[in-house]
Amino acid sequence: MLELAILGFLYEAPLHGYLLRRHIAALTGHVRPVAESTLYPAIKRLENAGLLVRATEPGAVAAPRHVLRLTEEGRGELRRRLAEPGQREITDENQWFVVLAFLRHLEDPAAQTAVLRRRLAFLEEPTSFFYEGDRPVRAEEVNDPFRQGILTIARATSQAELAWLRDTLASLGGVGR
Repeated sequence: MLELAILGFLYEAPLHGYLLRRHIAALTGHVRPVAESTLYPAIKRLENAGLLVRATEPGAVAAPRHVLRLTEEGRGELRRRLAEPGQREITDENQWFVVLAFLRHLEDPAAQTAVLRRRLAFLEEPTSFFYEGDRPVRAEEVNDPFRQGILTIARATSQAELAWLRDTLASLGGVGR
Protein backbone atom coordinates (compact mmCIF):
# COMPACT_ATOMS: atom_id res chain seq x y z
CA MET A 1 0.00 0.00 0.00
CA LEU A 2 2.79 2.43 0.91
CA GLU A 3 4.75 1.84 -2.29
CA LEU A 4 1.60 2.23 -4.39
CA ALA A 5 0.83 5.54 -2.65
CA ILE A 6 4.40 6.76 -3.23
CA LEU A 7 4.23 5.85 -6.92
CA GLY A 8 0.78 7.39 -7.24
CA PHE A 9 1.62 10.74 -5.70
CA LEU A 10 4.91 10.99 -7.60
CA TYR A 11 3.08 10.14 -10.84
CA GLU A 12 1.17 13.37 -10.34
CA ALA A 13 4.13 15.60 -9.47
CA PRO A 14 7.69 15.51 -8.14
CA LEU A 15 7.71 15.92 -4.35
CA HIS A 16 10.20 16.12 -1.52
CA GLY A 17 9.93 13.50 1.21
CA TYR A 18 8.22 15.68 3.81
CA LEU A 19 5.44 16.72 1.44
CA LEU A 20 5.08 13.16 0.14
CA ARG A 21 4.68 11.95 3.73
CA ARG A 22 1.97 14.56 4.35
CA HIS A 23 0.07 13.51 1.20
CA ILE A 24 0.22 9.84 2.19
CA ALA A 25 -0.86 10.66 5.74
CA ALA A 26 -3.85 12.59 4.38
CA LEU A 27 -4.89 9.54 2.35
CA THR A 28 -4.10 6.77 4.83
CA GLY A 29 -2.88 8.39 8.05
CA HIS A 30 -6.11 8.01 9.98
CA VAL A 31 -5.67 4.27 9.66
CA ARG A 32 -1.95 3.76 9.29
CA PRO A 33 0.24 6.73 10.18
CA VAL A 34 3.37 6.88 8.05
CA ALA A 35 6.56 7.04 10.08
CA GLU A 36 9.79 8.28 8.57
CA SER A 37 11.30 4.92 9.53
CA THR A 38 8.80 3.27 7.17
CA LEU A 39 8.61 5.85 4.39
CA TYR A 40 12.30 6.36 3.67
CA PRO A 41 13.21 2.66 3.36
CA ALA A 42 10.28 2.28 0.92
CA ILE A 43 11.56 5.25 -1.08
CA LYS A 44 15.04 3.70 -1.10
CA ARG A 45 13.65 0.34 -2.35
CA LEU A 46 11.84 2.12 -5.19
CA GLU A 47 14.96 4.13 -5.98
CA ASN A 48 17.13 0.99 -6.02
CA ALA A 49 14.61 -0.65 -8.36
CA GLY A 50 14.98 2.29 -10.77
CA LEU A 51 11.38 3.42 -10.28
CA LEU A 52 12.22 6.87 -8.93
CA VAL A 53 15.15 9.23 -8.81
CA ARG A 54 16.23 11.73 -6.20
CA ALA A 55 17.61 15.17 -7.05
CA THR A 56 18.95 17.76 -4.63
CA GLU A 57 17.44 21.23 -4.96
CA PRO A 58 18.10 24.35 -2.91
CA GLY A 59 15.74 24.74 0.04
CA ALA A 60 13.46 27.77 0.17
CA VAL A 61 14.84 28.89 3.53
CA ALA A 62 17.02 26.17 4.98
CA ALA A 63 19.14 23.28 3.80
CA PRO A 64 18.83 21.70 0.37
CA ARG A 65 16.06 19.16 -0.02
CA HIS A 66 15.74 15.97 -1.99
CA VAL A 67 13.01 16.01 -4.62
CA LEU A 68 11.70 12.65 -5.79
CA ARG A 69 10.59 12.02 -9.38
CA LEU A 70 9.25 8.91 -11.06
CA THR A 71 11.20 7.40 -13.90
CA GLU A 72 9.42 6.01 -16.95
CA GLU A 73 9.84 2.59 -15.35
CA GLY A 74 8.14 3.95 -12.22
CA ARG A 75 5.23 5.30 -14.27
CA GLY A 76 4.87 1.91 -15.93
CA GLU A 77 5.06 0.12 -12.59
CA LEU A 78 2.25 2.26 -11.17
CA ARG A 79 0.05 1.45 -14.17
CA ARG A 80 0.90 -2.26 -13.85
CA ARG A 81 0.04 -2.32 -10.15
CA LEU A 82 -3.22 -0.48 -10.79
CA ALA A 83 -4.18 -2.87 -13.59
CA GLU A 84 -3.31 -5.96 -11.52
CA PRO A 85 -4.06 -5.19 -7.88
CA GLY A 86 -3.58 -8.02 -5.44
CA GLN A 87 -6.58 -9.59 -3.74
CA ARG A 88 -5.94 -7.67 -0.50
CA GLU A 89 -5.93 -4.43 -2.46
CA ILE A 90 -9.45 -5.33 -3.61
CA THR A 91 -10.80 -6.63 -0.29
CA ASP A 92 -9.08 -4.41 2.30
CA GLU A 93 -10.89 -1.08 2.36
CA ASN A 94 -7.81 0.97 3.18
CA GLN A 95 -5.73 -0.61 0.43
CA TRP A 96 -8.67 -0.30 -1.95
CA PHE A 97 -8.83 3.45 -1.29
CA VAL A 98 -5.18 3.78 -2.30
CA VAL A 99 -5.89 1.92 -5.56
CA LEU A 100 -8.98 4.03 -6.13
CA ALA A 101 -7.09 7.28 -5.44
CA PHE A 102 -4.84 6.66 -8.43
CA LEU A 103 -6.99 4.50 -10.74
CA ARG A 104 -7.44 7.48 -13.09
CA HIS A 105 -3.79 7.05 -14.07
CA LEU A 106 -4.74 3.74 -15.64
CA GLU A 107 -5.95 5.42 -18.81
CA ASP A 108 -7.62 2.41 -20.46
CA PRO A 109 -11.33 2.39 -19.47
CA ALA A 110 -11.47 -1.39 -20.03
CA ALA A 111 -8.64 -1.87 -17.52
CA GLN A 112 -10.31 0.50 -15.04
CA THR A 113 -13.57 -1.40 -15.51
CA ALA A 114 -11.87 -4.74 -14.83
CA VAL A 115 -10.55 -3.46 -11.50
CA LEU A 116 -13.91 -1.98 -10.51
CA ARG A 117 -15.67 -5.23 -11.43
CA ARG A 118 -13.38 -7.15 -9.09
CA ARG A 119 -14.33 -4.84 -6.23
CA LEU A 120 -18.02 -5.10 -7.18
CA ALA A 121 -17.87 -8.89 -7.15
CA PHE A 122 -16.22 -8.80 -3.72
CA LEU A 123 -18.88 -6.48 -2.27
CA GLU A 124 -21.73 -8.55 -3.70
CA GLU A 125 -20.66 -11.63 -1.74
CA PRO A 126 -22.60 -12.03 1.52
CA THR A 127 -20.31 -11.28 4.43
CA SER A 128 -20.31 -10.00 7.98
CA PHE A 129 -18.04 -9.22 10.87
CA PHE A 130 -19.90 -11.88 12.87
CA TYR A 131 -21.02 -15.41 11.99
CA GLU A 132 -23.18 -18.21 13.32
CA GLY A 133 -21.26 -21.18 12.04
CA ASP A 134 -20.62 -20.33 8.38
CA ARG A 135 -23.64 -18.04 8.04
CA PRO A 136 -23.07 -14.25 8.09
CA VAL A 137 -25.08 -12.52 10.83
CA ARG A 138 -27.13 -9.46 9.86
CA ALA A 139 -27.60 -6.35 12.02
CA GLU A 140 -31.25 -7.23 12.66
CA GLU A 141 -30.20 -10.52 14.23
CA VAL A 142 -27.88 -9.00 16.82
CA ASN A 143 -29.00 -7.90 20.29
CA ASP A 144 -25.76 -6.13 21.17
CA PRO A 145 -26.28 -2.47 20.16
CA PHE A 146 -22.57 -1.96 19.51
CA ARG A 147 -22.23 -4.91 17.17
CA GLN A 148 -25.50 -3.86 15.58
CA GLY A 149 -23.91 -0.45 15.01
CA ILE A 150 -20.89 -1.97 13.31
CA LEU A 151 -23.12 -4.01 11.00
CA THR A 152 -25.49 -1.11 10.27
CA ILE A 153 -22.64 1.25 9.40
CA ALA A 154 -20.89 -1.38 7.28
CA ARG A 155 -24.11 -2.09 5.37
CA ALA A 156 -24.69 1.60 4.65
CA THR A 157 -21.10 2.04 3.50
CA SER A 158 -21.30 -1.04 1.28
CA GLN A 159 -24.61 0.05 -0.23
CA ALA A 160 -23.19 3.49 -1.03
CA GLU A 161 -20.09 1.96 -2.61
CA LEU A 162 -22.14 -0.56 -4.59
CA ALA A 163 -24.30 2.24 -6.00
CA TRP A 164 -21.20 4.26 -6.89
CA LEU A 165 -19.51 1.25 -8.51
CA ARG A 166 -22.56 0.44 -10.63
CA ASP A 167 -22.94 4.05 -11.74
CA THR A 168 -19.25 4.36 -12.54
CA LEU A 169 -19.17 1.09 -14.45
CA ALA A 170 -22.18 2.24 -16.46
CA SER A 171 -20.45 5.55 -17.25
CA LEU A 172 -17.31 3.68 -18.36
CA GLY A 173 -19.42 1.53 -20.65
CA GLY A 174 -19.29 -1.50 -18.39
CA VAL A 175 -22.23 -3.51 -17.23
CA GLY A 176 -23.32 -1.96 -13.95
CA ARG A 177 -25.77 -4.73 -13.03
